[in-house]
Amino acid sequence: MKAVVIGESSGATMETIMNVYPRHKVVVDKYIEKGEVIGIGPFSDRGNMAIFKTREAAEAFVQEDPFILEGLVKSFVIKDWNDSML
Repeated sequence: MKAVVIGESSGATMETIMNVYPRHKVVVDKYIEKGEVIGIGPFSDRGNMAIFKTREAAEAFVQEDPFILEGLVKSFVIKDWNDSML
């Protein structure tokens, strides 16, 4: 079972987002390199989603992602996802 993190935008400006982005990318790259993240990116409303191979990886990610820790993500939810495209 995979885990999906769905985040709601705080309404931060693009300037604020881009100032935090380099620190966010370091965390994202760590999870990509470990093979734990399958897909990640923003929605058109600046909310976001990330798909992880395990719930444990998703939970660890949200504990260190600067977008979440610095308030650019207003709220998030982690949902277990039974991916049927195996």
